[in-house]
Amino acid sequence: MGAIQKRFFSPVDNSPLVLFRIIYGFLLMAEAWGAIATGWVRRVFIEPKINFPFIDLSFLEPLDGNGMIYYYALLGLFGLMVMLGFKYRMAIIAYSLMWAAVYFMQKTSYNNHYYLMCWFNFLFCFMPANAFASIDAKIKKKKSNHCAQWCLDIFKALILIVYFYAAVAKMYPAWIEAVPTKIWFEAKSNYWLIGPILKYSWMPFLVAWGGLLFDLLIGPAMLWKKSRNLAFFISIFFHLFNSWVFQVGVFPYMGIAFAIFFYEPDFIRRRFFPKKAPLGKNIDTIRVKFASIRSAVIVGIIILHILLPLRHHLYTGNVNWTEEGHRLSWRMMLRVKSGWVHIKVVDNQTKLYEYVVLEEYLSAKQIKRIAIRPDMMWQFIQHLKEDHKLRGKEDISIYVNGLVVLNDADPRPLYDPKYDMVKAEWNKYEESDWLIRYPKSSL
Repeated sequence: MGAIQKRFFSPVDNSPLVLFRIIYGFLLMAEAWGAIATGWVRRVFIEPKINFPFIDLSFLEPLDGNGMIYYYALLGLFGLMVMLGFKYRMAIIAYSLMWAAVYFMQKTSYNNHYYLMCWFNFLFCFMPANAFASIDAKIKKKKSNHCAQWCLDIFKALILIVYFYAAVAKMYPAWIEAVPTKIWFEAKSNYWLIGPILKYSWMPFLVAWGGLLFDLLIGPAMLWKKSRNLAFFISIFFHLFNSWVFQVGVFPYMGIAFAIFFYEPDFIRRRFFPKKAPLGKNIDTIRVKFASIRSAVIVGIIILHILLPLRHHLYTGNVNWTEEGHRLSWRMMLRVKSGWVHIKVVDNQTKLYEYVVLEEYLSAKQIKRIAIRPDMMWQFIQHLKEDHKLRGKEDISIYVNGLVVLNDADPRPLYDPKYDMVKAEWNKYEESDWLIRYPKSSL
């Protein structure tokens, strides 16, 4: 740990950290206020009758009425404060806690970059990103031109891990055959200007293979000084294309900003902070308390991100089908999955049965999600059990019958139609025996 510790706490010009804070703070603000402006907050948190939080955090529920709109308005304000470096520490800690709460509060609109933002927010809480080019530094009249090396290294490590696993996840037959991209582009062929281009037969293959190669090579290309500029321009084109065609929020612009951490700090200083004094050569290793423990925590965070995406190998079957180990694993935009379900509730005493009218409980998007995401289906079954218990019907059985289509393959059942879902148990460390599994080669 000695050499690692010495590197982690060696001083480095803080220009990349400061510049990224400014851009990232703007994106935090845009993500929050944009969610209000586009109606996303209302669709996801206000209109649905039922909420789907992460199972272990089921106590998290949206605020009543228009509470979530005010919640996101406050988030945007904290993002603005991070960007300006005004009461930065309070603002980033508040944003971190509030963002983590909304991330774990709902799964209907799950997105990998929301999870990445949780970690970036958390890390920024411990960094002096407001030491320069901030209102805080101006008010306190105390600026600093350096930070510890780990403040840059950990972002760089996470970025490399994200792209690597995104590439590995794409290495399966349907993606190589460009099946998902063909389906996506068929639905987007009416787009202005780019729509006609998406109709070309070679375009889905170009995007599928290009996306895989980009994720696989962008990290090494940014690390190598000779290819860095070319990689950066390719990154700009790649992310702007994704933003235009797929409308994936602020992540493409965050992806472009990632390049900041791969350029030399002095290069960033000269380009963006020309009046800032360069880092002196007489600054020794930064002295901190419990340096060994802090180094171990930093290494532990990196190891955690290396291991988490591998956990789907603990389950049999295809993760794209069962979803076991899908989340928190950088499995981004990999497949097209759709399905439908009928849910039958049987009164075991009278033997009478009824089919659940899903629209009475769920939004249209939630209906689509429970058809293909087993954890959300299990949560909905728990709601149905409670709902029938309140109506005095405790001795019931619930059966789910439906079909799922993965990447334009033949429809197949995901849920065992003969399994009484009242008896279904959820264990995140074990396979669900109420799912129908298929050989990986057949999906």
